[in-house]
Amino acid sequence: MMNNQIQNTPAVVLLSGGLDSATTLACAIRDGFECHALTFLYGQRHECEIESSKKVACAFGLSDRHHIIRLDHQLFTGSALTGTGPIPMGRDVTVSEEIPATYVPARNTVFLALALAYAEHIGSFDIFIGVNAIDFSGYPDCRPEFIAAFERLANLGTRAGVRGEKITIHAPLIQLTKVQIIQLGQKLGVDYSLTWSCYNPQGKGQACGVCDSCQIRRKAFETVGLRDPLPYTI
Repeated sequence: MMNNQIQNTPAVVLLSGGLDSATTLACAIRDGFECHALTFLYGQRHECEIESSKKVACAFGLSDRHHIIRLDHQLFTGSALTGTGPIPMGRDVTVSEEIPATYVPARNTVFLALALAYAEHIGSFDIFIGVNAIDFSGYPDCRPEFIAAFERLANLGTRAGVRGEKITIHAPLIQLTKVQIIQLGQKLGVDYSLTWSCYNPQGKGQACGVCDSCQIRRKAFETVGLRDPLPYTI
């Protein structure tokens, strides 16, 4: 049920264009927030996710409150996602505990810091991020400990926080499986055909089907019993 106390209260949502961020945006809208979406272009191989973010924002009526921010790609060159090495393919993501080559150094820290700056600018005390600590690829900046630490930082290092106006980092998917995320998105009306997940895009708008992100996504849709609308080469 929508909380009338927060209805039309501004919130900043990190929107990559992927399945998780689209569902997170839907959660923020469900909770009554007036959402402002931020998408980052940082030299990622899967730059096609930017177009997906535009489609998702448009579907939720946020085209005029969707900002695409271009960052210097040299800040993020230590990752396979930014073209400095091969994308892991066919990895058993259910048993691996290592941090994969697709980890982008401090990416969520940078994104949240910029979201925090924008939130102060528009008078918002709520930031939403679609991180997940269960069905994910092993990234350290997707854990509950990281989110809690950044929230403490936000309240220590901002004018709003010092004044006692609590800033909250919302991570509504953090303890959900990918199956549960898709089921939630279905209830909230998320059109997953608009989203993009693949780390290694192929020609003609197709996903590779074998990178970590593709594997996790495909398995979840199969488990739910739904057809994944993302086109795959394999």
